Amino acid sequence: MAEHKEGFVLTTVDSIINSVRRTVGAKTMDVAAPVVNWARKSALWPMTFGLACCAIEMIATGAGRFDIDRFGAGVFRPSPRQSDLIIVAGTVTLKMGPVVRRVYDQMPEPKWAIAMGACASTGGPFDSYSTMQGVDRVIPVDVYIPGCPPRPEALLYGLMRLQDIIMREHPSAYIFESDGTVHRQRELEGDDDVGKLAPLETAAEVVIDSVVK
Repeated sequence: MAEHKEGFVLTTVDSIINSVRRTVGAKTMDVAAPVVNWARKSALWPMTFGLACCAIEMIATGAGRFDIDRFGAGVFRPSPRQSDLIIVAGTVTLKMGPVVRRVYDQMPEPKWAIAMGACASTGGPFDSYSTMQGVDRVIPVDVYIPGCPPRPEALLYGLMRLQDIIMREHPSAYIFESDGTVHRQRELEGDDDVGKLAPLETAAEVVIDSVVK
């Protein structure tokens, strides 16, 4: 028997399989990284998820005039378990924060997040007791799209930037890390500290703890 560092007891067979995944499997995936990442960026399945007025612009992006399906991201799924991209479009309140986190946690790896609009990115004009000052307090965000609301062209541009990030990732990190950790490079060349996540606000932390407990 072998003990997992998180406390789970693994059988000898599990240990052997994990060892093969981390060595042979991971190297094989990284060799094929350009092909795997190309397939992932060309077949994004966004979550059907909208919070406020930015969601109207997201809906317009999926319509015929802008046609987000040209970029392979037009298959909006009704379940987080079938999605690999969440577009947080709209104002995130402290009450809604735990729900956003729960939806994000239910999405399988690999998964990505886009903060669409000023409210989702920084709280927008609502610097109040009830509004979360950025959804990055509860989930990691890959791309921020400014605007109030941003036009569909801005969402398409943000999607293309996300595709650039996906092409730089190591696909084996999602599949072959037995301890559940994911190592992603969220920033592009020339960016400074873009990948660092903002700490949880005290108010948001209290709300999330109350829901979890």
